[in-house]
Parts: sequence; C-alpha cells; structure tokens
Amino acid sequence: MKNILAIVGPTAVGKTSIAVAIAKELNGEIIGLDSRQVYKGMSIGTAQPTEEEMGGICHHLMGFLEPSDPISAGEYAKLVKTKVKEIQSHEKYPIICGGAGLYYRALTKGIFEGSISDLSTRERLEKKYNKNPEALLHKLISIDSKYGEIVHINNKKRLVRALEIYEITGKTPSEHYKLQENNLGKTLRLCTDLLIMDRGILNEKIEKRTEEMLASGWIDEVKLLVHKQAESGKLYIALDSIGYREIQAFLNGKMSFDKMKEEIIIKTRQYSRRQIQWFRKEKVDITIDISQLDRDQITQNILNSLHESEDISH
Repeated sequence: MKNILAIVGPTAVGKTSIAVAIAKELNGEIIGLDSRQVYKGMSIGTAQPTEEEMGGICHHLMGFLEPSDPISAGEYAKLVKTKVKEIQSHEKYPIICGGAGLYYRALTKGIFEGSISDLSTRERLEKKYNKNPEALLHKLISIDSKYGEIVHINNKKRLVRALEIYEITGKTPSEHYKLQENNLGKTLRLCTDLLIMDRGILNEKIEKRTEEMLASGWIDEVKLLVHKQAESGKLYIALDSIGYREIQAFLNGKMSFDKMKEEIIIKTRQYSRRQIQWFRKEKVDITIDISQLDRDQITQNILNSLHESEDISH
C-alpha cells in the first residue's frame, strides 16, 4: 500500500493545480484540507476549485456543510479517514491537499477523543474576544503557553476554540495532543510535501487572486449569504472569515471598496505567513520551493518524494 500523499502549503501557492496533475499520474482523487472550503455557497471567497480547475478529477470534502454548522478538527479527521477508505475501495489513490494546519495536525497526531463543541461556551468566549482579544490570548498563554505561542491574536476561531476545549474538558489543547499523539498517524501513513514560494512572488499571486475573486462575484456571494443568514435565523459562523468580514463592512458602508480590497490582501498575506510557520513546525517529508519550477518539475519532485518515502517505509 502506497503512503498517502499530502500536499500542503500557504494559500494561493498553487496546491490545487499540482494535486490535479499528480492525481492524473496516479489515478487519484483529492480530499480537501481546508477549514472554509467545506462550506456551501462560499465557492468564490474560499477559492474552491472550479470544474475546469478540477480537470476531471473527483474532489471530496468541499462545499458539503451549511455555513451555520461548526466542525472540529477531530470530526474532520474522521471524515478524511472515511474518504481515504472509500477512495481506496474504488482502487483509486487518495491525495490530501490544502493548508489547514490544525486539520493536518489532527490527521498526523490526533485530536482528543470526543472532540466536542459547546455553543453556549463558544458564544460567551466570542463575546469576550470581541471586547478584548488580548485578555483571551493572555488567558490561553497562562494555561497553555506552548499552544498560546502559535495562536495569533487575530485568529479568533482558533483562540476561542482552544479556550472552549479547556473549559469543556479541563485539559489544555497541548495536553490533548500529547494524550492522542500518533493515534491517527498509525492508520494514515502520510508522505507530506510542503510547497513554498518566494515571498514577493506569493504576495503578487495573492493580490492577483483577490482581484480575480472580486471580479468573479465575491461581493454578490456575500450578499446572498447574509440574506440567507437573516432568513434562517441561524448564525453563519463561516462568514467570520478573511474577506467575508471585510466585504460585509463594505456592504454596511463602513469601508470603501479600495480599503476593503487592501484589507483582504493584507490579511491574506498575514495568513499565508502563519500557514508556513505552522507547517515548518510539523514533520514533513520534503519542502519544495516552487518559485522557479514549472508544473512538470514540481510534479516530478513530488512523485520522487513519494517513491522515496515508500523505500524508507519498507
């Protein structure tokens, strides 16, 4: 049995096109590793691959959740394991592709059993965050300094989730990771390739992609989601994401179009840096700087790494 290939890296680096090229070589199907592409009605703002970009390759775990439905990293990991078995049962090769660091950690190190959520606790913590995010970060650092170091103060979802875990279970995220270390890794043998790119080139790609997304109807997508949220009476937690927040501010007259676009680009660049920092702390098989490589060269490097990982594991 081949190791399962995981292609990870920052947003806009070009993971999808590479994964599709690899899937064509290996008779594969792609499983998403993205905390926002899982939601329905958010295809533009989360850069879900279009039919053309999918290149005829089947993609899984994209656009299947309602924007009001939370999903934990532990729940996601179970879905991935199920999809891996399903794909293999069809004699296809599963390829995991995306940039969600916490989801990746759930696959490789495990998330505590019964990774549950408590909406009342979360809502209370979110209100505290909105009033004083610094206080919540200081609280996390005081109870879990190791995890607190890698959670950015602007990452509301992760900061609130970490404290929610602590309040529900009495254990810190780091304690849960330690308890469950290698729990899932024993069943998913991964060969992980981290794709990186020259910062200047990646920044330009982020800017270009943001402009393309806005030109493709991102603002109308947000309008529709806000309308559906009002109609449903449910909180669309997925709307609290980069770009969606800024577009809502623009629609509410709190931000000009140019300022909105600038804020989206800045925050996306900041997010890409955090993604790289996260994955550099994970155990990956190979890091590939794709700045000066064409698709064929990148594909060959990844296939070589997969073959090498097979040799080592046997």
